[in-house]
Amino acid sequence: MGDPVGRLDPVVLHHVVNTLGWPDLRPLQRAAIDPLMDGEDAVLLAPTAGGKTEAACLPLLSAMSEQRWSGTSVLYLCPLKALLNNLVTRIDGYAQWLGRRAALWHGDTRESQRRRIRTDPPDILLTTPESLESMLIGVKTDHGRLLGSVRAVVVDEVHAFAGDDRGWHLLAVLERLQRVAGRPLQRIGLSATVGNPRQLLTWLQGSGAGVRPGQVVAPELGPIPASAASGAPSGPPPGEVELDYVGSLDNAAKVITALHRGEKRLVFCESRRQVEELGAALRAREVTVFLSHASLSAEERARSEQAFAEARDCVIVSTSTLELGIDVGDLDRVIQIDSPRTVASFLQRIGRTGRRPGSTRNCLFLATRKDALLQAAGLLLLWGRGWVEPVTAPPEPRHLVAQQLLAATLQQHKLGDRTWPQIWNGLPPFDHSAAPVVRHLLDEGFLDEDGGMLFIGPEAERRFGRRHFIELTASFTAPPQFTVLAGRMEIGQTDPSVLTEDRPGPRRLLLAGRSWQVTFIDWGRRRVFVEPADSGGIAKWTSGSVLGLSHALTRSMREVLLGADPPVSLTRRAEVCLAEWREDDAPDMVRPDGTLICRMGDDVRWWTWAGHRANATLAAALPTVTDPVQRPTDCYLRLREDLTYEMWCAARDTAAADASLVLPDVDRRAVHGLKFSAALPQHLAVATVAARLADFDGARAVLRDSVLFQTELPG
Repeated sequence: MGDPVGRLDPVVLHHVVNTLGWPDLRPLQRAAIDPLMDGEDAVLLAPTAGGKTEAACLPLLSAMSEQRWSGTSVLYLCPLKALLNNLVTRIDGYAQWLGRRAALWHGDTRESQRRRIRTDPPDILLTTPESLESMLIGVKTDHGRLLGSVRAVVVDEVHAFAGDDRGWHLLAVLERLQRVAGRPLQRIGLSATVGNPRQLLTWLQGSGAGVRPGQVVAPELGPIPASAASGAPSGPPPGEVELDYVGSLDNAAKVITALHRGEKRLVFCESRRQVEELGAALRAREVTVFLSHASLSAEERARSEQAFAEARDCVIVSTSTLELGIDVGDLDRVIQIDSPRTVASFLQRIGRTGRRPGSTRNCLFLATRKDALLQAAGLLLLWGRGWVEPVTAPPEPRHLVAQQLLAATLQQHKLGDRTWPQIWNGLPPFDHSAAPVVRHLLDEGFLDEDGGMLFIGPEAERRFGRRHFIELTASFTAPPQFTVLAGRMEIGQTDPSVLTEDRPGPRRLLLAGRSWQVTFIDWGRRRVFVEPADSGGIAKWTSGSVLGLSHALTRSMREVLLGADPPVSLTRRAEVCLAEWREDDAPDMVRPDGTLICRMGDDVRWWTWAGHRANATLAAALPTVTDPVQRPTDCYLRLREDLTYEMWCAARDTAAADASLVLPDVDRRAVHGLKFSAALPQHLAVATVAARLADFDGARAVLRDSVLFQTELPG
């Protein structure tokens, strides 16, 4: 077999050597050439900054030249507009080597630029799935002319799609695009390390799974086990990691101010409120600080990220918005406030460092609470074993089925009442199994039927028809927020509760790390006008639905309480805090060979250490002994005050003998968190939410464990 590099277009090779100055390609880039130029589907795996963009682009550009593709032949999809903004100049530069062109289309793209793309389609179009949906249903775009020549689709950060409803939306839109193009589309996913890469590839292939050739390309990560489906152990990753307990966000600001002066530091927080409060605390200590989170305006985030990229002795504080591959310059250090929820997220974050020759990946954890320290220690214990979560799509996306039926009807103006599953090439759940959803859409007037054809109905026009059905292009529900303006400059958005809750004194907001005094509120247009204030601002946002910690992470936290230490440096403060956990709290929470039920007065707790979803499933399986008022936590379930030993044994024996556990109970108000739930029958919407709250495997594992009663129960 010859060297695969020889298959690249000579002009591409020339520029790799002379323009990029690379003496050779990386192993991933070399290994991707043959499968991508042969038209195979693929998932390319490498750590952050592993050269995945070039591994996809160089072979596709060579295939474009060799096979003389014309029109818009490659789509490059990303989950974030900021990531697209960051990539377009680089990808367009590569395309220009061959006299080709790349262009950008997303929600912030000006109409004049969109007109140019419609008139003169680029060879590579960088966009989001939501913008792709808008092209398919929009009245201004001839989607057949613009998208009919697409041959390959690159999905960057594919794991970020696959784990939530945006992934279902992406798959459905790609199947519809395939019908427009009239050919199977080559699908290429770019991802950091995941626990189930082969399953991720199968998911990405959609209706082509088992039909089209595909492979996982990950030469730098070693062999990928065929059975890697529930977290892939691969040995301890490299990196200098330290865990510290600081006790408060203000103390975290003191540590960040005192340590690593002269270095460029990226600090990750787990909420927008934390970002704002830490940013303000650092600015008060005269640290050069920049902020980035989803409720800051695009202009404010861009200013922060550009200033940070160009500065040296500074800090940028961010939520997960900077976790993905946006370039913020040459980082010295990553600092994590408290703990992310997944190992995969931590791998993305630590991967932002260690890019300079001779430098090492590093991360300093600063836990502001005792429970956050325990969570961080549990996460780092998993990381040290080389374990990464599997990426799994949320089950039963019936609300997305309803959305797709309406969007496809808009796209094609009418659908056959029996042939509509062909639009998605038979891909479940957009196949005949969706018939109950179609019936509901007809019964409620979302769709009309005439002569064996389906049309958009008046109820769809009423609920989703504003701005030509723009609401149908997003698969998630965003809580209402007010836009904050200082003069004509948009700063960002704030939660309406900050404007309505009763507080003494002037009403002040904390946004972009600064305090602002409210001068006027335009309630009708959801706008807040502000002017600078010295201090006293409050940051607050309503969080979306949170499913709690996973079974694996919560079990790992239990191991820490039982004495396991993560393979990282622990400061003296962290060691003392963990020792206090183990000595004072652990005896009433954990035991090494099973689970524990403790009674303290009227408070009876079953310490399962199973994760929120498994505990919610257990609560539904044991309704006669669980407290119907108290919601399950990650670590324990509250049991009835009058629990007796006989009641417990009967309930547990019944649940253990029943092979099929029941779905957790759902507050019917929770369905409002599902976008398009209005287009579903109530019972199907509730069933969708319940399926997403369940963890049957985790619940069964707990039911198999022995149980110790710390305090003797009556009876």
